[in-house]
Amino acid sequence: MSALLEISNLQAGIGDKAILKGLDLTIQAGEVHAIMGPNGSGKSTLSYVLSGKDGYDITGGSMQFDGQDLADLQAEERAIAGLFLAFQYPLEIPGVTNMTFLKTALNAVRRGRGEDEMDAASFLRLAREKSRALGMDDDMLKRQLNVGFSGGEKKRNEILQMAMLEPKLAILDETDSGLDIDALKIVAEGVNAQRSPERGMLVITHYQRLLDFIKPDVVHVMANGRIVRSGGPELALELEKSGYADYRGNEAAHA
Repeated sequence: MSALLEISNLQAGIGDKAILKGLDLTIQAGEVHAIMGPNGSGKSTLSYVLSGKDGYDITGGSMQFDGQDLADLQAEERAIAGLFLAFQYPLEIPGVTNMTFLKTALNAVRRGRGEDEMDAASFLRLAREKSRALGMDDDMLKRQLNVGFSGGEKKRNEILQMAMLEPKLAILDETDSGLDIDALKIVAEGVNAQRSPERGMLVITHYQRLLDFIKPDVVHVMANGRIVRSGGPELALELEKSGYADYRGNEAAHA
């Protein structure tokens, strides 16, 4: 059985600046992997390269996702194929309601997969069901996308998008950033509710506390653009105690 995501010797950067320097990572369907590491190690760059963000150049290696070469796909094609990125800093989009954004995104993915678009009534029922499960008031669906949202509301909104789109692989880029413990628990519960044998997850974080709620199958340490160590959940506990002193060095200047 082939892996859901298989990255081999991935090299990428911005202009002349190399950030990923031979990264290897394999994720099977149903697995949750966590990546931890010091600032500047390339964690967020990995999420951007996987999702197809402009400005990042792949200079070597390969990324296979569900049997497809990610490098051959545009960002929107990756979303249709089932890849989802929850941002560390979700954007505010004035003039676009949360409801409109969700419906547009969901139906764009459905069209791309050759499926019928969801009608307004069915979509509203689904959106309310998913948002209430995350402790979100129905009024949040009517508000402008992330405008005036607290940090916790923005992160819950990212998890709501994931719940609506039901991706094959969800990448969570420091979803715990800026969250108090109550918001963290709610977001973690939303993430855990999306775990399934068909879905893989890649959780990028600096801190052990998120992993107390999202129990990963594998924990990786990333430094200087590579995965330098992998282990079970106990590795995250070790890092919480000892920090990243043993892994610091000539880290890339971009996270």
